[in-house]
Amino acid sequence: MPDADAFRALARSSPWRWSTLRFTLHDRRERAGGPVRAWLRRPDVVRVETLDGQLLQVVRESPRRVTVLSSDGGYETELPRPGNVPEPELRPDGLVARRPGESDVSYDAPMYQDYRWVAMLDPVELADGVVVGTVTGGQHAGRPAWEAVVRTTPGYEPRCGCCSLLRSREIDVLEWGADAFAGATYPTRQAVRLDVATGVCVWTEVLDGTWAGNGHDLCIEAVDEPMADALFGESRPRRGVGPVQRLAASLRAVRRTGPCQ
Repeated sequence: MPDADAFRALARSSPWRWSTLRFTLHDRRERAGGPVRAWLRRPDVVRVETLDGQLLQVVRESPRRVTVLSSDGGYETELPRPGNVPEPELRPDGLVARRPGESDVSYDAPMYQDYRWVAMLDPVELADGVVVGTVTGGQHAGRPAWEAVVRTTPGYEPRCGCCSLLRSREIDVLEWGADAFAGATYPTRQAVRLDVATGVCVWTEVLDGTWAGNGHDLCIEAVDEPMADALFGESRPRRGVGPVQRLAASLRAVRRTGPCQ
């Protein structure tokens, strides 16, 4: 069975374990929107629809740019993506032991709505600052998954404080102030499930406290399937037979399937 160290390593590994992903997402947080289906192609595009096929958004992510300071003032440059930099340090089982620094590489998949989306797809925030309990193997949407009950520590550093994967009093104080959520009971136990093949965080659930039951359910439908540029257009395909029309027929077939099947 996997142990806590393997669970942490899997949480670091997502950027190197898949290139395209089709999935449905049910967000169980307060004020969350309805379930969606997404087609995501790394490094920079995602299409998001309602489950019945209504287009919500096509996101085309611009490369992340940083300023490099130098003796003559500095300059802007684009951060490389995984695949364009040296490989991470791997464990004997192929999972990531150490990643190149965040300041050297842009790991983020295209974002929809908030950074929790990014964190689900690359849950590296679960690798450190979290006490990981017993890890068990199981299934999620018919795919092998590892699950653990975890607890945050003051060292927990989410991708974004306003939309972290785990609920943390320390993070809420930093993000919203000491008086935020006065009277709330913060969780001591939160369930987390990682898809073994991709490293994606497919399930979270707060198990106690004020936010018990909150979390998300992400069901992977396909990994590394071809995704043509036409998929990420916003216009309706015209009548006829061609690549775009065949794509439209394929999308209709996908939409007829329910989530998590």
